[in-house]
Amino acid sequence: MTHPLADATTLPPFAALTPEAIGPAVSAVIADRNATVEALLATRPASFADAWLPLERSNVAIDALWSAVSHLQAVADTPALREAHDAGQVKLVEANMRIQQNRDLHDLYVRLAATADFASLPQADRAAVERAIRNATLAGVALSPEARARFAEISVELAALSNGFASAVLDATAAWSEHVTDEAMLAGLSHSDKAMLAASARMQGLDGWLVTLQQPSVSAILTFAENRGLRERVYAAFNTRASDQGPDAGRFDNSDRIGRIVALRREGANLLGFADSVEWSLATKMAPDAAAVLTFLRDLGARARPFAEAEMATLRDFAATELGLEDLQPWDIGFASDRLRAQRHAIDEAEVRAYFPVDRVLTGWHGLIEQLYGVRFVRREDVALAHPDSCYFDAVDEDGRVFAGLYVDLHARPGKRGGAWMAGARPRVNDGNMRQVPVAYMTCNFSPASADAPALLSHREVITLLHETGHCLHHLFTEVDRPAIAGTSGVEWDAIELPSQLMEDFAWDQGVLTGMSGHHVTGAPLPSDLFDRMLAARHFQSGMALVRQIEFALFDLLLHLGTLGDDPITVIEAARDEVAVIRPPAWHRFPHAFLHIFAMNYASGYYSYLWAEVLAADGFAKFADAGIVDRATGKAFRAEVLARGATRPAAESFRAFRGRDADLSGLLVRRGLAKSPSA
Repeated sequence: MTHPLADATTLPPFAALTPEAIGPAVSAVIADRNATVEALLATRPASFADAWLPLERSNVAIDALWSAVSHLQAVADTPALREAHDAGQVKLVEANMRIQQNRDLHDLYVRLAATADFASLPQADRAAVERAIRNATLAGVALSPEARARFAEISVELAALSNGFASAVLDATAAWSEHVTDEAMLAGLSHSDKAMLAASARMQGLDGWLVTLQQPSVSAILTFAENRGLRERVYAAFNTRASDQGPDAGRFDNSDRIGRIVALRREGANLLGFADSVEWSLATKMAPDAAAVLTFLRDLGARARPFAEAEMATLRDFAATELGLEDLQPWDIGFASDRLRAQRHAIDEAEVRAYFPVDRVLTGWHGLIEQLYGVRFVRREDVALAHPDSCYFDAVDEDGRVFAGLYVDLHARPGKRGGAWMAGARPRVNDGNMRQVPVAYMTCNFSPASADAPALLSHREVITLLHETGHCLHHLFTEVDRPAIAGTSGVEWDAIELPSQLMEDFAWDQGVLTGMSGHHVTGAPLPSDLFDRMLAARHFQSGMALVRQIEFALFDLLLHLGTLGDDPITVIEAARDEVAVIRPPAWHRFPHAFLHIFAMNYASGYYSYLWAEVLAADGFAKFADAGIVDRATGKAFRAEVLARGATRPAAESFRAFRGRDADLSGLLVRRGLAKSPSA
């Protein structure tokens, strides 16, 4: 029997997901799955329907429960909820390892794959079984009993360490603030940014303004604040979070966690016969080996660094001559860059934001999705939400059929994890006994509305919205009935950013951007001359941005390769020696809040953003050739990439859409490092 909190045929009952209810629910779904496995091993069925579908239903129930718990903890964290989440995750990791390491179950599926009827099964059914066999091997199913047990222990400890890492960052982010009572200290900030900081102060029962380490606050200060001392304090607090340095030095320190995580990943890789954790990670990715990835990154770095060095030299000269900053420091970079961009391209970020109130952006967003894919998002008011700031939409096809659902939660607030992400809420299921449409969560951390102004988005935030939309469409548009390989599940991690980065480029089309705009006072759409200035500034400091991303990717790989030792500060300095043009102070502690590789799924895989950008840039070129917002091209992208899940390699899906393999030149043009062949 499915636990009421794990019913995948209904939407998550968030109000019922209390800390007290989570533990018993997790135990119940684990017990149900264990009973399913026992029944399978007792009867040893040979057909796909009898051997595969019962366990799939049990896994869907577990995912239905846990995706809701994880989402709730990420967007509405409390100490009690976090404790219940962390305890439940340990139980689930232990239970999942027992399933993946069950040799009898593995052998059952190996025998299924060897039957005469297996070859005649649908491609998705075969791919799901084959993927499960591979994953069991990578979970240590073939190891000796002692090694298998040790591998399971490592997996459990890594899950706990990742939770601890993320919690430390969240707590460190919440711990620091600066109360401002003199408005002069906020000179340079727009009215809407000051209203945001005033709202933060009111939430704490304070007058004046409250500067925090929430991303919108940090961005506002480092980009616009004329007070250099304030910029330095915010920069220092933000970039020493959860470390041995800064205003909360040692209080939330992730140093030991980083060392332990890296060591355990290496031990786990070695147990499986891999030379290091990079080789282990790449076993399920597009990239063939670490050497290929390093060559890719270093080649990009060699192309980008001359641009970055020239951009940095220009910025230093401008800061010295125009701003009186003879000793340009890292906390000055954003401020000086904004002033240089304004001088060179006549762009005032506050002017741009004024044309993108969030409601108008969402109206244009709806229109773009309908134009590209014939899909409407229809808001519903009868759905339980994880937080009142969020909302829910039915995804409706041209024939009026509800084929998916989407939760949207856009604004930053206390207790919400930073960044932007998509996660699955419900998979697509269609197995005869159970039918469920796919549902996704789209979560961002944009500046919220204030008492006297709506939420205004930067163009960068509009791009972020479209990025996460690409991930969501990948989940929602799936036509695969096997959840383990449907949507984004099972897709090679260095291809997972293809749909998201491709969608970003629509934010550089005048028609699309005009449709997403409307001045928050006058309602006027984005003026053509402002769009032209934004487009002219598209590649402003593009080289600096690219070498920074390469720096992070090199750090990730070099740390996990272990060739430079395990000290993260030594390793990131080595990565900076290769590509960086901005050298932070010695007390800077970027690794200690690098959630992507220590608390998410990007370990030995942060390069994936750039690897997939090659696909995305070349893929978007097909839309550009067809006139940008082209329904036929959208239909082809949906059919060949978004709908396919992991039923075939990502390279094959891209080839089916594009008609050929991806061309690196598209990325270089996208980044402004080369001219378009048509230019």
